[in-house]
This record gives sequence, C-alpha cells and structure tokens, in this order.
Amino acid sequence: MLDLDKLTPAQYRQRYEALQEAARARAASPKPETGFAEIPLGDVFLEDSIPPGWYVNLRLKRGAALRIANQSGTPGAAFFMWNAEDPSERYNAGDTTKLQWTTNLTTGRVLFSDMGRVLASIVADSGAGHDSIIGPNGPMQTQGRNGRENIRSAAAKFGLSRRDVAPSLSLFSPVAVDAQGVMRWRGNPPPGAMVELRAEMDLLIVLSNTPHALSPVQEATGAITYTAWHAPAADAHDLCRQFTEEAARGFINNDRYFAK
Repeated sequence: MLDLDKLTPAQYRQRYEALQEAARARAASPKPETGFAEIPLGDVFLEDSIPPGWYVNLRLKRGAALRIANQSGTPGAAFFMWNAEDPSERYNAGDTTKLQWTTNLTTGRVLFSDMGRVLASIVADSGAGHDSIIGPNGPMQTQGRNGRENIRSAAAKFGLSRRDVAPSLSLFSPVAVDAQGVMRWRGNPPPGAMVELRAEMDLLIVLSNTPHALSPVQEATGAITYTAWHAPAADAHDLCRQFTEEAARGFINNDRYFAK
C-alpha cells in the first residue's frame, strides 16, 4: 500500500494530477447502468410514506437497503445520517464531493463520513440529481415546516442536538451552475424519480419531505415513499467498492473499523 507520509511534494503533485485526470475521464465516460431490481416481499421490513412537510427518522442495520421514491416530483427531500454506534461520526458533505472529485452523486458513488469511512453507497439512481452543497430549505424560505428544523427535530429523537447536525444531502434536487458561477434550480425532478442506498454500517437516518432551498415552490407537492429491506451482501466486485480509488480506500477504513 502507498505510504502517503513518505511522498515528496513533487510526488504529491503528481499523484494529485493523476487522480484529477482519472476523475475527469470517469466523468466523460458512459454512466453506470441503473437497474432497480424487484424487491422480494419477504425481505421488506419497513415501508411507508412521508406526507408533504413531514419527516421520518430510521435505524438501518449494516447491509440493509433503502429505496426512496418521489412519485409526484416534489421539489427535493432532505437526508442526513449518523453512525448508529457512535453518532459523533456523521455524513460529511464536503468530503463526499471532494474525495470523489464530483458533485454528481449517482449510481456507484458513496457517501462519506467525517472519519473517512463509507456510511452508505448509492447502488441505483434514476438520475434526478442530488445536491450536497446548498442543503434543504429553512425558515428564511418558508413560514411552514422546513428541512433544517425537521432534521434538528429528528436528531433530538435520537438523543442528539443541533451540534450533531451538519450540512445535509438534498435528494431529488437538480441544480446547476450558470455562466456567472451562480447555482440555479433546474426544475422539479420527474415524477417517479428514485434512489437506492445500501447501509455500509449501522445508521441513524432522517428523511424530510421538504423542498430544496433554491426551489421556487417552497411547499412539498406530494408524498415521498421509502422501502427498507434485507439486501444481498455485496461481493468483491461490487460497483461502489471499485468505482473510484477514493471509495476503495473508504471501504478499507470500514473493514479496519469492523475488525476491531
């Protein structure tokens, strides 16, 4: 294994440029095919819907899968998670985009914690677009229920406080940067958009059916549904484990964590 502590500044630069070039090539290559397999009914252990403006807090065991569906094309859904064994380890939006050299979080990508480990993998995605930069709406955008307050309320139900909440992931939130460098809303996701996550450690999760902060409509327009089930174990050829060198290192960190 490469010993990063022994690299010279020139070698660090060479490695950085090589990783950057690989990331650009990956971005230009055809996207991984997404297939949403039929879920065996006997494997489902949780299934429900979230009304507009409301939220749910969930506990998922390592290896479980969570499929989230936006049947009505509502403008976003806020998502956050913690390591259930040690909630001081939580989703890190900055590392998730920085380590993978992209803001396009879709099939094959992983969601990193602030400890360099993989909390969850994106095993399937319909491509509606997910934003890990701006985050959900708050009291500044609406007088009604909002994503920021919902996440804090859900955290409290896990015995956590505001200090345990960090920038979240906004699902079904298509945003883009214009020529002036300003992030713009690209329109609501198509009805029926879905994303499927696999828990790579025991997780505490909050999912809030509230709009993205940039959405011109600051009220959710329909329910968000979710299904959790006991998914087949990932093997050594799993796409998410191999998609990037950075993700592979994250899974090595996971393996060390669980080997304790």
